Amino acid sequence: MTICANCGSFACLEHQLEKTPPQCPMDHFQEVYDEALKEYEKPDIAEIARNAAIVEGIGYGIWTRLEEIIEFSWRMDYSKLGLVFCHGLKTEARKVAGFLKKAGFEVTSVGCKTGSKPKEILGIEDRHKVRPGQFEPMCNPIAQAKILNKSNTDLNILMGLCVGHDTLFIKYLDGPLTVLAVKDRVLAHNPLGAIYADFYFEKKLASHKKTKNDG
Repeated sequence: MTICANCGSFACLEHQLEKTPPQCPMDHFQEVYDEALKEYEKPDIAEIARNAAIVEGIGYGIWTRLEEIIEFSWRMDYSKLGLVFCHGLKTEARKVAGFLKKAGFEVTSVGCKTGSKPKEILGIEDRHKVRPGQFEPMCNPIAQAKILNKSNTDLNILMGLCVGHDTLFIKYLDGPLTVLAVKDRVLAHNPLGAIYADFYFEKKLASHKKTKNDG
């Protein structure tokens, strides 16, 4: 078990390897670092890593996430981008697709309700729907992934899929992926707001207990 999140020294940042704390992965996984370096020697992987570092350096604290995606895609000579989104963000998705097209990209976009299959297929009871008593199409992240796979996109952009649905999308996607936004309906899709405002949310998070599975 490694505990980087609880590290107080971050010897990796200062290259002070003699100060690595207990359970530092650098003391226990040398073979992993060796394997990783070999991967970076592959031309396609090296190009991604190099351009990612350049975008980070030039745009640090200047470019928005969307600008970083555009800049990275330009530098990688990508032409076809995939955009998957939650229908709860369909207005935002239309705007994002518009910005990407203006930047010179061909955009294939796929919404989460594609296929229009009823949630009952998944064994969902009416009481578990967002709007009980109505037809509700299931989210279809597997179809979203497979459509982008068949579209031969150079880079895919994930925008606001639900927890679990994003898991399935990533599992079935073949091509490279980056994330523009994640869903948090309570915090205007800014999940770190719960951390930055922990003076308010700490009790709320602590009180969120695991309950018996009612599904």
